[in-house]
Amino acid sequence: MDRSVKSKPVKTSSPIPKKSLKQPSEGLAILETFWTLTTEQLSAALHTTGSGLQKAEAESRLKQYGPNALKAQRQTTWFVLLLSQFKSPLVLILIFAALVSAFVGEWTDASIVLAVVIGSTMLGFVQEYRASTAVEKLRSQVTIKSSVLRGGQAQTIPSEQLVPGDVVLLSAGSLIPADGVVLETNDFFVNQAVLTGETFPVEKIPGILPAKASLTERTNSVLMGTSVRSGTAKVLIIQTGKTTVFGQIAEHLSLRPAQTEFERGVQNFGYLLTQVMLVMVVLVLAINIFLAKPPIDSLLFALALAVGLAPELLPAIISITLAHGAQQMAKRGVIVRRLNAIENFGSMDVLCTDKTGTLTEGVVHLDGALGTDGEPSPAVLNYTYLNSQYQTGMSNPLDDAISAYAQKAGVKDGAEQKIDEIPYDFVRKCLSVVTANSQSERTLITKGALENILKICTQVQTEGGNHSLDKKALAGIERRYSDWSEKGFRVLGVAIRKLDGQADSYSGADETGLTFIGFLLFFDPPKADVEKAIVDLAKRGVQLKIITGDNDKVARHVAQAVHLPVMGLLTGSQLNDMPDEALWHAAERTTIFAEVDPNQKERIILALRKTRHVVGYMGDGINDAPALHAADVGISVDTAVDVAKDAADFVLLKQDLDILREGIDVGRVTF
Repeated sequence: MDRSVKSKPVKTSSPIPKKSLKQPSEGLAILETFWTLTTEQLSAALHTTGSGLQKAEAESRLKQYGPNALKAQRQTTWFVLLLSQFKSPLVLILIFAALVSAFVGEWTDASIVLAVVIGSTMLGFVQEYRASTAVEKLRSQVTIKSSVLRGGQAQTIPSEQLVPGDVVLLSAGSLIPADGVVLETNDFFVNQAVLTGETFPVEKIPGILPAKASLTERTNSVLMGTSVRSGTAKVLIIQTGKTTVFGQIAEHLSLRPAQTEFERGVQNFGYLLTQVMLVMVVLVLAINIFLAKPPIDSLLFALALAVGLAPELLPAIISITLAHGAQQMAKRGVIVRRLNAIENFGSMDVLCTDKTGTLTEGVVHLDGALGTDGEPSPAVLNYTYLNSQYQTGMSNPLDDAISAYAQKAGVKDGAEQKIDEIPYDFVRKCLSVVTANSQSERTLITKGALENILKICTQVQTEGGNHSLDKKALAGIERRYSDWSEKGFRVLGVAIRKLDGQADSYSGADETGLTFIGFLLFFDPPKADVEKAIVDLAKRGVQLKIITGDNDKVARHVAQAVHLPVMGLLTGSQLNDMPDEALWHAAERTTIFAEVDPNQKERIILALRKTRHVVGYMGDGINDAPALHAADVGISVDTAVDVAKDAADFVLLKQDLDILREGIDVGRVTF
């Protein structure tokens, strides 16, 4: 089977000699409006080509421009960390008291106070140094990476090492690491709501735009911090780090939740202590002076009271406790990306999660490729196999299951050649490939959500041939779909269309007038130990709620299979008709939220938080990022897409409720 791909016509840069940028600012002023330039102009200004930079040149530019981060990450040296122990006002008060004692000849008192200062600061220094080393080691395990062309070869590097002139390869699920222009695209849609507030993904295509084009109008550009929803693209990086749009407005943009209750509590406690100490020192000193007591003795007495009130070891104790908790969690497979979120983890009383991989095994099996009559169909399996083999977007378990099933069934590679691909996106909810046989006859093969597939079909294939997809045929299809869904199967539809002509490329507009040919039945069995984990969470006062994009019948079946009590069920369409105030009350009494989109997931999380719940959300997909940001505790897994890991406070090395339970226990022990 020939896998050659005929790409869409794109405008790419012509090869030019590679030169080092001796002066970073030289010739780069025009890049301030890079969306107005041609590919050739950009390549000339950045001394690069469509095959990317050479390794030596990239290393040189990294030294010139610095890491691709909003703040350069400099590892704290031991000396700086030691000096930081003396920044605390409490420690400074002790040092002042020791100096006063020495000045009046009280050497014994001065020695004792200095010993306390040195002992506490050294304890804090040693423990914080160990803690910072351990935490950095843990955080390094979840570094965001990018696929980049270096010398024409694709390789994966940490996103912080990207430099202007790099050529990056993006696909569905990628976090866009810097600002740039698209060189080549294939149905490339980007979610840039974090910068523009747009609800729907925006299509990006090569081109030239006016200098006055706003962020929403720059359809040839991608921006740091946004994410790819669907399709693929090759992007030339123009600006990195602080020079990006994201970097310029970072002070006004918060990607992280507000302070946790723990952080606010510690801060308020510190303010209270400072106020009490100041009032007491001034009051005691004034009273002693009024009573004609020796001024030095009065001052030392007042300072002694202040020192007695001051928990000078509190900062060190907090750091030690948090770091110890993070290390204990790491031993149990929970990587802490935000130390101060540990307290929220322990306080969590509502956990929202998708069912796949958490309640179920997460290994999807294809149970059958069936015709419209509900019987196994070799033709449906063959078309489905071609579709899954030729798709080049984000890897997914459904296509893996199709390939495994087809290989067991003995499906052979044929003479079909791939012509083009229409990648999956969250609006169409389907994926298409165009193939050609040995007679150059082209076929559009589409698979996806059954409801969406039926919308683009006009005919249905039966044993007697093709017939109009009328109400009777639709009723039969929907009846089979309902029966299978109630049994826990996930059902996709498959449709085809014979194409006329020899077009160079195809898009979603070509997905019309198709013939529905059959069903794909997938099954993800429940985990063996999930029922016990649900009971253990309930004993700890943690309610489990399912938030899924699957239909309500599949979600309810899974809940019943794992013996999760279902108090109520809401669908995405019901949420659309429900105002926020009504959702606040309904969310508490609902166990399953089905057929929801990313924005609705976020609404659910915010509604639960409004009713004073500490809410955790566990997700690993692109569409989970808004909910992960909104939750008190964002939880992802190490196999998640970049967007989800970047939004999470904790990353699990294994997607398992039992690991979560252990993490909650450690969080509660820590505090």
